[in-house]
Parts: sequence; C-alpha cells; structure tokens
Amino acid sequence: MSEVRITAEARTEFGKGAARRTRRDHRVPAVIYGHGNDPRHISLPGHELMLALKTANVLLHISLPDGTVELALPKDIQRDPVRGVLEHVDLLTVVLGEKVKVDVPLHVVGQAVPDALVVSEMTTLEVLAEATHIPSSFDVNIAGRPIGSQILAKEIELPTGVELVGDPEQLVVNITAMQTEAAMEAELAGAEAEAGIERDEPDEPAAEAPAAAAEPAAE
Repeated sequence: MSEVRITAEARTEFGKGAARRTRRDHRVPAVIYGHGNDPRHISLPGHELMLALKTANVLLHISLPDGTVELALPKDIQRDPVRGVLEHVDLLTVVLGEKVKVDVPLHVVGQAVPDALVVSEMTTLEVLAEATHIPSSFDVNIAGRPIGSQILAKEIELPTGVELVGDPEQLVVNITAMQTEAAMEAELAGAEAEAGIERDEPDEPAAEAPAAAAEPAAE
C-alpha cells in the first residue's frame, strides 16, 4: 500500500472565515481522531495532500505540532463541488496490527469473448484488512469469460489476512450478450408503451395528383 509522510500545523481559529484563510495559504483544514482521543484540529499542505489522496486508502504518517507522529487513514474528504479543490479532510488514527474496514477499488482486466457486454456492478469491495497492509486494488479477471458469466464477491482473490465484508453472493461483474440496434429499439419501444408514451409516426408523403391530360391544340 501507499504511504506518505506529511507535516501538520495546529489550527486555533475555526468557522468559515478561518477555513477560507487556511485555504488561501494553500493548506487544507483537517481533523484527526480515533481510539477514544479528543479530535485534534490541524491543517495540511494542500498540494502534498492532493497528491497523496490520488491513491485510495493511502496511509498517512502525520507529524503533529507536539512532535509526535500518528498513522491515519482518510475517512471523509470534502471537495468544492464546482472546482474540485479540497475543502476539509477527516482522518482516522490507526495503530500497527489494527484491522479496519475499507473500500478497495476493483479493476476489470482481460477481454471477454467477442460480442460480450461487460457490466461492472461494483467498483469497490469492502474488506477487513490490517491498517498498514491495505491492498491498493483488486483485479477482476474476465479473460475468455463466456456470455452469461457472473463474477461474485466471494470469487475475488484476496491476499492473506484480508477478509471480505458483506454478502459474498454480491454480483461484481455481469457478462451479457451485446444488444443489436434492433433489439435496443424494440426494448425502448416496449418501455415507452408500458409508460403510456405514444410515438409520433412520421407523416406519409402526400400522393401526387394525376397529371391533367393535355388538350389538343386548336386548329
């Protein structure tokens, strides 16, 4: 798993105004808590934190203002909905050997048989793993899988010491036949009919009037 060392500064001002000032200084407001300790309000360097959070479940070695170092996992990350910049981060302290529940990304690898449609029903898998040995991702191999195949959560290969959390029968990947354009059109028409939606039929071209017979020229 990825580990990053980062230095924190103490926060003594709170509220929206103080948070804005912190972000103007290119730092991110954060709170670190866990193991029954009182939450500690800190700020972290924005660029370093942004790079670290590109890796799911990154383990942070946080150097605190009192000289101690805490191990922590990102628990809740708040971003600006428009600009995507970091606004606030909650960090959960962990200790060596402790097991935590985490969502690990799933990566589909390989190619199914031709004309197969691969549908990922889950993008992450919740597992119980040691805080210092969290897998970065799990591969879901679909190489050569025939149409009609389904891959369940219990079929994902987990490293030693990592346990699946939740229903082992959860569908992870579904491999179906790729629909033809005609089949998709028929399915759409059926859904519209069930919903009572009437389709506008294209107007038929108006029939042309028969040409008038030419009159003989007067002699």
